[in-house]
Amino acid sequence: MSRRSEYPSGVPCWVDTLQPDPRAATQFYGKLFGWEFAGPGRMPDGGEYYVARMRGLDVAGVGSAPKENAGPPAFWNTYVAVDDVAAACEKVRAAGGSVVAGASDALPAGRLAVVTDPAGAAFCLWEARERCGAHVVNESAAWSMSALIVADTQRAAHFYAEIFGWQTEPFSAGGTTLTLLRRPGYFGGEPEQPVPRDVVAVILPMGAEFPAGTPAHWRAGFWIGDVDAAAATAASAGATLVEPPNDAAGFRRTIIRDPQGAVLMLSQSPRS
Repeated sequence: MSRRSEYPSGVPCWVDTLQPDPRAATQFYGKLFGWEFAGPGRMPDGGEYYVARMRGLDVAGVGSAPKENAGPPAFWNTYVAVDDVAAACEKVRAAGGSVVAGASDALPAGRLAVVTDPAGAAFCLWEARERCGAHVVNESAAWSMSALIVADTQRAAHFYAEIFGWQTEPFSAGGTTLTLLRRPGYFGGEPEQPVPRDVVAVILPMGAEFPAGTPAHWRAGFWIGDVDAAAATAASAGATLVEPPNDAAGFRRTIIRDPQGAVLMLSQSPRS
């Protein structure tokens, strides 16, 4: 189930990183993951947008950061598939979230909006046209799953249940407790995974390992064949190891900050 040709409404479908220098970012991620890039295309604000590919299949995006962005210098976005972006924006507002950038066209790929949950964690809504989302997931050098880092997990769970119908389930592994977010009726994931195949994301509590003042946020996670080798490659290419390679929650993993500031997690692929 590593190949995807469609995503039902309410399922995370795409990730991209917006960077001050997107061309430099493509060089970094090309070294880290072995991705090739198509583009650049043009973003609605005139910035550049590159599509990362493996075997000619779309896996993620790299684009120009908004010039007015006053937040972190770079970040990774998680997109959730919806049938109607404008209608989904109204649901976000009604559930206590905010619309940062309303529905806009990113043609011919699709239509999107940028929103935040009540805790301020930003994510994107995606109404697909030509691009459904990532064509390859859950394998080495591909996106696996995104995690919501937030202090009030119950409030977050209620919000996402209102918007997407996600249900929660506690899960413990290797001494770590997290909250699974499940979309009933969805059949994704991989047969050998330790969690139900309708799990679409997870919530991680904002614990002591996060610096004081860390805002709620979504974090993209990727599989990699060898975490230790990837950490060394990232560091040699200018990244910072936020969390050196370690064993946690049943996986070997590392958390890196790329040269322009975007944070992502790499976990060793169970099929490596």
